[in-house]
Parts: sequence; structure tokens; C-alpha cells
Amino acid sequence: MSRAETNAAARSPSVLSLGETDNVVVAIRPLARGARITPGDGPSLTLLDDVPFGHKLAIVDIAPGGPVIKYDETIGRATCAIAAGAHVHVHNVVSARLPGDDSQDRRLP
Repeated sequence: MSRAETNAAARSPSVLSLGETDNVVVAIRPLARGARITPGDGPSLTLLDDVPFGHKLAIVDIAPGGPVIKYDETIGRATCAIAAGAHVHVHNVVSARLPGDDSQDRRLP
């Protein structure tokens, strides 16, 4: 990638916020651990994990059992503490919208 392309990529949005009260944003391109992002009008943060395209990341700390909010709606509950900048997915969230798999222990703390 040329220097101009690298600079353009750095200036282009890397996440999408879907609601005013959301505590997660969606990666609109693959994001690498250690990258700095500025979600919307919020403060910059450093990614703690790689975040694949289309996946969520926390923009604030989320306490165990706390709501994961996307589209201004609670879509799940944190199964552990999730730090701002962390990847948010099935490894740390139980869905509030889909039935759980009874073969897995996904109870909240």
C-alpha cells in the first residue's frame, strides 16, 4: 500500500455506531490489536484484540452481567468484564435475542 493509501485508510472510518446509547460499535473493516480508533464523537481508544470485519467492539467498559447495547437496544449480557477496546462476541456475551445452546454453560456470573 502506498503512503497516500495508508494515510487515506487512517482517515477513513473504521467503525460504525448504530445508536446513540450503544456501548459497542461495529468494525467496517478488519481491525488489528493495538490500532487506535475514534468512534463517532467519543474519545480515541486502543484495540485490545483483533476485531474481524462485521464484529463488535466495546467503546466503554462493560461489567459482568451488564447490557451489551447495539441499535439502542440490549442485544445481550456480558458474561465477564469487557474492557473498552475489546472484541465483543460469543466468547464474552450471551444473546438476549437468540435461544442458548443447552450443551454449553453460558450462564451469567
